[in-house]
Amino acid sequence: MKKINIYDSIVGPVITEKSTNLSSLNKIVFKVIDTANKKNLKKNIEKIFKVNVIKVNIINNKTRIKSTRGKKVRVKGFKKAIITLKKGQNIDLTTGI
Repeated sequence: MKKINIYDSIVGPVITEKSTNLSSLNKIVFKVIDTANKKNLKKNIEKIFKVNVIKVNIINNKTRIKSTRGKKVRVKGFKKAIITLKKGQNIDLTTGI
């Protein structure tokens, strides 16, 4: 299996109304690559952002068919991770890496 760089496992942050509400609970939502797992994500996020990760939850959004203007279109699925941080710590997503 090919080794993945720590920066390659995270595609980007998910910024929605629900994810901003989760930030008050010390939770951050990231879009991740399809081969990511909980152990690697925890280790990578702790190295990149220098925070303590308590818990990692992964959600797999599957590919679906959507009807647009009478045509069927495939919407590609993706994997996202909800990262729970230690109380008092946070990640500022506006500054970048």
